[in-house]
Amino acid sequence: MTIADTIDRVVRPALPAERLAAVRILTGLFATIYLAARAPALMGVAHHQASDFSAVGPVHLLSQPAPAWLVYSSVVVACALAIPFLIGWRFRQTGPAFAAALLWVLSYRNSFGMVFHTENLLVMHVVILALSDSAAAFSLDARRVGSTPAAAPRFGFALQCMGLVTALAYVLAGIAKLRVSGMDWATGDILRNHIAHDNLRKLLLGDSYSRLGAWAARHSWMFPPFAVLTLVIELGAPVVLLRGRLAKGWALLAWSFHAGVLALMWILFPYQLFFIAFASFFEPEKLVLRVASLVRKRRAPEPVAASE
Repeated sequence: MTIADTIDRVVRPALPAERLAAVRILTGLFATIYLAARAPALMGVAHHQASDFSAVGPVHLLSQPAPAWLVYSSVVVACALAIPFLIGWRFRQTGPAFAAALLWVLSYRNSFGMVFHTENLLVMHVVILALSDSAAAFSLDARRVGSTPAAAPRFGFALQCMGLVTALAYVLAGIAKLRVSGMDWATGDILRNHIAHDNLRKLLLGDSYSRLGAWAARHSWMFPPFAVLTLVIELGAPVVLLRGRLAKGWALLAWSFHAGVLALMWILFPYQLFFIAFASFFEPEKLVLRVASLVRKRRAPEPVAASE
């Protein structure tokens, strides 16, 4: 086997269509609920002052805020398109349309005030899924065709793209820490001061804060190990491209990192904490098949007892 063959197997592993489809379902379900839950906030920016407008991403196409009717309708369209994305209906058209709508409505919301970096990975994953053959299984399109294709490199390539985007997000975060703080991040009080400052700011503003983080800030010895572990997780993210146990182990560490951020700073990364962001490193098709089996059993008619 040549080096080119080895690289090709890493970049385009032959993986089952069901795995990519299961990731689409989990990601689509999360996106649907997330959009529905945030719809009031996404629509609420229609009433913000024009002076608060600072375009983010594709919203740079606008020179001024959009009219209220366009803001409302774009959110409604995004919520509506989430359903065919989830169930895989006419996916070649509805998949890219949903990805574009999601990118637009979240970017527009982020163009007023705080930028929610917690949404970046979700949007990128939806874009990859929308442009791939992720509706080849577990979808209405697949049911219409009547068959599921065998494992193929095109399914593995999409999953690897998701893994690459995930790895890049964490690596860039680690590099940013080192560029700003150097090795002082790992050996000094930077992490401790950051947690203390964040919780104090929230307390003074009357916002929810972490009592655990406020308590932990009194104990400086706790933070260097946490800081080192943070760098290990973020800079070690590329191991996910090797898949298997390494990717699964890294995913569990990354989840624990976000759980720690929530506990110490009261900052929620829902896409990561619900483990949807890491689904592509596992075998989520087993979960989908299990749920489908339970649904079929519930729908199956009870056997009629034979009369004596």
